[in-house]
Amino acid sequence: MPEVGGLGWVLLVLAAMVIGLSKTALPGSATVAVALFAAVLPAKQSTGTILLLLVLADLFAVTAYRRHANIAALLRLAPAVLVGLAAGVAFLAVADDTLVRIVIAVILLFVIGVTLARRWMRRSVTGGGSHRFAAAVYGALGGFTTMVANAAGPVMSMYFLASRFSVKEFLGTAAWFFAIVNLIKIPFLISLGMITPDGLVIDAVLAPIVIVAALVGRWVAARIDAVLFERLVIVFTIIGAVYLLAT
Repeated sequence: MPEVGGLGWVLLVLAAMVIGLSKTALPGSATVAVALFAAVLPAKQSTGTILLLLVLADLFAVTAYRRHANIAALLRLAPAVLVGLAAGVAFLAVADDTLVRIVIAVILLFVIGVTLARRWMRRSVTGGGSHRFAAAVYGALGGFTTMVANAAGPVMSMYFLASRFSVKEFLGTAAWFFAIVNLIKIPFLISLGMITPDGLVIDAVLAPIVIVAALVGRWVAARIDAVLFERLVIVFTIIGAVYLLAT
């Protein structure tokens, strides 16, 4: 059993609960889990360890909301996401942890500002040209941030909010997006040595907690008000961005 200490396990359990809830009820909050894992484990090991728990939670999210995904939105995002993933792999090869955190935090805060400005002006991603441009920008940023730090949740949450998705359409589209992208990332992180035997032991211990939290999140999502849902997504996005920048 990896030696992370009592407080370390408390933080990891809390992070596992957040992971489950983030996939089925509160998108964007997974960045909080990323921060908790990074506080307990070495940076690169934390990225590889949390990825497998995110994949587990993705399975529950896809099962719960598979019929609500906006396939057209996913197809628009695909080319830019692949570019972002490739850029993320290249960036990981040369950047240290401090630079990674700063770059991601700045990106998240910028995206939040742009999204809120659009909403204040009562604009959304509606036209064909606007769709393509937004998909290119958010897709590339999402691919990049998910590869380097599993932190694409806030970026993509801002895109889905700008697209004016309903709660279930939001959750369904996000579920398929991350299920596919996170599976693509696994061989890259294995080759970079970021998925370790100790990490697999931690994942085995935390997996039941992720499952329970995901089921609770599904119950919450069926009852949450759309306005409250949107506000929670924005709040969790800001918290995650500020944490990354502050550390």
